[in-house]
Amino acid sequence: MRSVSTRRLVVVGLLVALVLAGVVSYYASSHPDGLNYVAEKVGFLSTGRRHATDGSPFAGYSTRGVGNARLSGGLAGVVGVLVVGLVGGGLAWLLRRRGHGPSEDRR
Repeated sequence: MRSVSTRRLVVVGLLVALVLAGVVSYYASSHPDGLNYVAEKVGFLSTGRRHATDGSPFAGYSTRGVGNARLSGGLAGVVGVLVVGLVGGGLAWLLRRRGHGPSEDRR
């Protein structure tokens, strides 16, 4: 059995995530998420307030300023994947680097 390098696994995983976020996400359900669905059914949806990120460039799973709904959602998904990948990769790199220091024997 052939082993797969970590680099190849990360690159393929990133590509799959980008395709899912950028293309396949357009075909996802247009129904509201679970919390909004329950709020609507129970009758307290109208009591919701705006939150701090409502004015952000990617609020509501779309990209502000992009008129095409498919492109807007896909772009928001791709940016989200890249941000999460950079943060996660950066943390993994930092933790890995930290673990390679000289070992000390404390007795």
